[in-house]
Amino acid sequence: MTTGRYAPSPTGELHLGNLRTAALAWLWARHDSGRFLVRVEDLDSERSHDEYAERQLADLAALGIDWDGEIIHQSGRNAAYRSALAELTDAGATFECFCTRREIREAQSAPHGPTDRYPGTCRDLSPAERERRRETGRPPTIRLRGGDVEFAWDDLVLGAQRGIADDVPLQRFDGAIAYNLAVVVDDLWQGVDQVIRGDDLVSATPSQIALIRALGGTSPTYGHVPLVLGPSGARLAKRDGAVTMADLAQIGVGADDVVRWIARSLGGAVDAQARTLPELLDSFTPARLPRSPITWNPDRHGSGLDNRAEP
Repeated sequence: MTTGRYAPSPTGELHLGNLRTAALAWLWARHDSGRFLVRVEDLDSERSHDEYAERQLADLAALGIDWDGEIIHQSGRNAAYRSALAELTDAGATFECFCTRREIREAQSAPHGPTDRYPGTCRDLSPAERERRRETGRPPTIRLRGGDVEFAWDDLVLGAQRGIADDVPLQRFDGAIAYNLAVVVDDLWQGVDQVIRGDDLVSATPSQIALIRALGGTSPTYGHVPLVLGPSGARLAKRDGAVTMADLAQIGVGADDVVRWIARSLGGAVDAQARTLPELLDSFTPARLPRSPITWNPDRHGSGLDNRAEP
C-alpha cells in the first residue's frame, strides 16, 4: 500500500501553490488507496512558530485533506537524526567542512567552478590539514560525501530523470540538523514510499537518494509537479496579493472556491465539474496532469480565482 505525505515548514502561511501541491500529494496517495501522512518540518527554531503550524493544518482540513495517524513534528525527533548522523559518520559517508558561505560562493563563481554545487574544498583534506582547520575554532559543517555519483529515477510527472549527488549539509556549523538529513530519516522511519512535491526540489533528489542508500533504505517514488507562478512569471508569493486562505477569506473567497481553482489548474486530470476533493479523487487521472507551470492571474478584485488557471 502506498504511503504518501505532505510536510510543510511552519514559517508562514500556506499559499495557493503550497495548497495545490498538498492537494496533489493527497490525491495521488488516495488514488493508490494508500495512507497519507502530514509531518511538520519545524527544524528551524528561529523561524518556525506553532501558530503557523496550526493555521497550515486548519487550511489543509478546510480543503478536505485528511491524514492518517498522528502528526509528527521534527522538533521532537532530534535523537533519531543524531543517531543516523553517527551511523553515516562511522561508515565514512560524511566529512567536516570548514568553509564559510562566502568562501563557497567565491569558489562556485571561479572560472570552471561548479556554479550550483559544493566545490569540494574540504572533501579530501589530509588529517593534518583537517586538524589545522579545527584549531581555528570554527565549528565544521558536516556534509554527505556524495562522491559525484549519478542517480536515475523515473519521475511520476517529469519522466526519466538523472542527476549527480552533491555534498549536501547534514549538520550545520551551529550544530543544528539540516533538512537533507531530517527529511530522509523521517521518510524512512514512516515508511513513505511516494513523495509528491514541487519541481524546485528536483535538484535535491539525487543527494537524497544517495543518503537513503547510505542509510540502507529504498528510495520512494518521486513526482515533481510544476510550480504555480505569479503574474510576473516568478514563483507565487505573498507579494502577489491575496494568495493565502486567510487573505482570500477577507475578500469573500472560501475554501470551496480554492478547491474549484485547484480543479481548473489540473486540466484534464480531473472532472472539470468537480467541486470537492473527494469528487476530484473520483476522476483523478495522473497521466493527464499538466507538465508546465501554472500561472495564477488575479482579477480586478485581487482573488484570481474567477479566472482559469493558465498553463
